[in-house]
Amino acid sequence: MLQISYIFLIGIMIIPTIYSVIVLQIHTKQYDDIITNVSNANRINQIAKTDVPNWLWEIVCGKKSFDENPPYEMINTIFDGIADMQAHTKSRDNKQKLEVAFRACTTLDNNIKMLENQMRGGSSVTANETSLDEIRTITALFSDIMQDFILSEIETANETNTSIKHSSIILTILQITIIIFSLAVSINGYITVLRSIDRPLSDMKELSTQIAGGNLDARTKVPDLDELIPLANNMNLMAEQINVLIQKNIEEQQNIQKAEMKALQAQITPHFLYNTFDTIIWLAEEEKTDEVVKITKAFSEFLRISLSRGHEWITIAQELDHIKNYLTIQKIRYADILNYEIEADEEILNYKIIKLVLQPLVENAIYHGIKNKRGRGHLKVSANFTDDKKSSIMFTVTDDGAGFTQERLAQVNDELENATLDAEKLTSVYGLYNVNKKLKLYYGKETEGLVIQSEHNKGSCISFVIPCMAGEQNV
Repeated sequence: MLQISYIFLIGIMIIPTIYSVIVLQIHTKQYDDIITNVSNANRINQIAKTDVPNWLWEIVCGKKSFDENPPYEMINTIFDGIADMQAHTKSRDNKQKLEVAFRACTTLDNNIKMLENQMRGGSSVTANETSLDEIRTITALFSDIMQDFILSEIETANETNTSIKHSSIILTILQITIIIFSLAVSINGYITVLRSIDRPLSDMKELSTQIAGGNLDARTKVPDLDELIPLANNMNLMAEQINVLIQKNIEEQQNIQKAEMKALQAQITPHFLYNTFDTIIWLAEEEKTDEVVKITKAFSEFLRISLSRGHEWITIAQELDHIKNYLTIQKIRYADILNYEIEADEEILNYKIIKLVLQPLVENAIYHGIKNKRGRGHLKVSANFTDDKKSSIMFTVTDDGAGFTQERLAQVNDELENATLDAEKLTSVYGLYNVNKKLKLYYGKETEGLVIQSEHNKGSCISFVIPCMAGEQNV
């Protein structure tokens, strides 16, 4: 009877592992398909909405010709993207949207061919522009279809997330059931076997209690009695398996957190918005038209990169442009105290970076460094390879402002290392904590996070190193 119970115990312990692996594989495949579809939809939407009309406009203007063939290459790229999305999407509604998009793309292809034949036949500029306007109308329709498709895929991701939560609850119930069953087996063995094996059974009972209490590192000593060896081994294995499952659940929750963060738009500090608008108003009242145009253009580009259509990954060139626009605005506001420079190796500009990690560091340097010193301050942002292997990139933000005292620097570093702190309990600059947490979340062990070097009344240098990342990360 005991032997049968032990065999059953081993079998039931395997169930959560198999269930977890199967569910994880299913949900991972679903997420991969959704991310692939959203990425493809964004890419071909950009081609149809912007690249195709721009190229055709240059053809109509006489700057380029149809012989160069890019419009048809773009159309082929769009058809390929639609076919790939049709292969990955499981929703009937989304498949219908893609069929409509395919027909719209076919219409777009036909209109481009008509424009080409029309121009080769010597049509007037007015006729060509009319045809181009029809093409733009089609591309706008195609863009609307893609936006609907993206929203549907995001809703599918939300449904998948709900399914993951339900699976976690089921897995937890299975784990609790296993623990209860193990307790029952231990108690039954204690009652039915000889008193001579009372101590081994007591040890195994203690083990199950510790596991139920959360001590997954607890293990029991294997007894010398052959009948109890399988039970002791299986209970030790159960503790190990539960620990593995919990770690997998933690990793799964981290992946969910990343997916949710990718869907959020960039947060812009309210006081920066207010101050910028106040500065624009002040410059307008002073009739400083050139500076109004300069700050408005910089502010527009700043917002465009901050939002970046929901993308969390942008190129390093875009991140540096974002900093340049921010500093352009601040330079107008603090012309008497601020000088800055941006230095970057041109070879790194096309690599990807998680967006909006430099701006909080620059803001910290201005508001907590340069503004707190007397006289003009200098701020430098640099980005370069760390070594000749060109496998990683170092970013530094250096200022000659007030700097940190040694006590304050130690306190800030301690809070950056303690990732479990609540934001409300922070005494350091929240922007630094937020950037450090974001780097650790997205790059994991591939980055050490922020490194702060500072000397009181002489300035600070904040740096971080990330791996070189190329390819499609805009999801």
